[in-house]
Amino acid sequence: MAEADTKPVVIGLRLGEDAERSRFVVELSDPVDVHVFTLTEPNRVVIDMPEVLWRAADAVRPNGRGPVESYRYGLFREGNSRFVIDLNSPVRVGEPQLLPPSDGFGFRLVVDLYPETIADFIARAGWPEELAALETPSPAAIAPPRPGAPTKRIIVVDAGHGGIDPGTHGPSGLLEKTVVLSVAQKLRDALEATGRYTVHLTRDTDVFIPLRGRVDIARAAKADLFLSLHIDSHESHDIRGASVYTLSEDASDREAASLAEKENMSDIIAGVDLSGDNNPVATILIDLAQRDTLNRSVRFAETVLTTLREATAIRPSTPHRAAGFAVLKAPDVPAALIELGYITNHADEAEMTTEAWRSRVAVAITAAVDRHFGTGTSPAAVQASIP
Repeated sequence: MAEADTKPVVIGLRLGEDAERSRFVVELSDPVDVHVFTLTEPNRVVIDMPEVLWRAADAVRPNGRGPVESYRYGLFREGNSRFVIDLNSPVRVGEPQLLPPSDGFGFRLVVDLYPETIADFIARAGWPEELAALETPSPAAIAPPRPGAPTKRIIVVDAGHGGIDPGTHGPSGLLEKTVVLSVAQKLRDALEATGRYTVHLTRDTDVFIPLRGRVDIARAAKADLFLSLHIDSHESHDIRGASVYTLSEDASDREAASLAEKENMSDIIAGVDLSGDNNPVATILIDLAQRDTLNRSVRFAETVLTTLREATAIRPSTPHRAAGFAVLKAPDVPAALIELGYITNHADEAEMTTEAWRSRVAVAITAAVDRHFGTGTSPAAVQASIP
């Protein structure tokens, strides 16, 4: 039996709401153990369970009049799925019930939410001690170079979002997390094909990685360059083209500030508990005394815009911008966040669906990395080197 077949399957998902309670019923092929807890800022309910295969059809959406604002579900980390409920008002979570199969239904996980005062909600909220150690995954083990092996530059490629956090989406339903993972994998292959780089991906599957975990991976690898791949969106569907962001304590414009705020919400979207968090955000202005790191980031940003022009459309106005992205805040690793285009633009989205576009973009970024480190290759030369 294939490994995927051994995972429990979510068959159905239902939501019932009335004045007394809101009830979620998750129908499963097999019984599962769950942890249910609440978090604040913003107020939400988190249901953790072993990794499951989500096969539920479109479920009933909240009616807007009860405590449930919205919900999402997906893979949080390898072996762990997560269901997050955003709240309009505070609730008390009843004891979860797992009902055995009956009347044609499979196993049913029942979670009831009852109206609660905000004071009591805050008093009950918090991360369970048994899960706290798992909240920030340890950076992937980095193999030391073999004695006598030629030294290669270390590149960490970060496919944004993932798992429970899909990122933005296009008119056709194309997801940011899907496109950037595909480009990240092609970029890894193109970089490694040159023989000059050791490449680590922050994620190689559809899994969620906290923002500070992505930064930790880059620092643990002692990366020479950190590249975070994303896709932009805009209320105006006419705006298109790639752009590149580097870190700044002050955003270059209002749109840059808004984008950084949206991207920095990734941990909250996935139900990460940030209380007492001691990540680089609080100390970044001191750490950025290492101005050389920022200067090298800016130089790479200008270089990648040059090579990307040979692969895809570039945003015509201010394609190099700056803002306070949390994922760029490793003080000792040059970093850039590349927005590959606007998924809300029909022309950009149509290109993003193609393997040819994804490969061209990966080759163009590889050429920029080569130029950044002094090899001076062109996208055509990089393409020729790929088997």
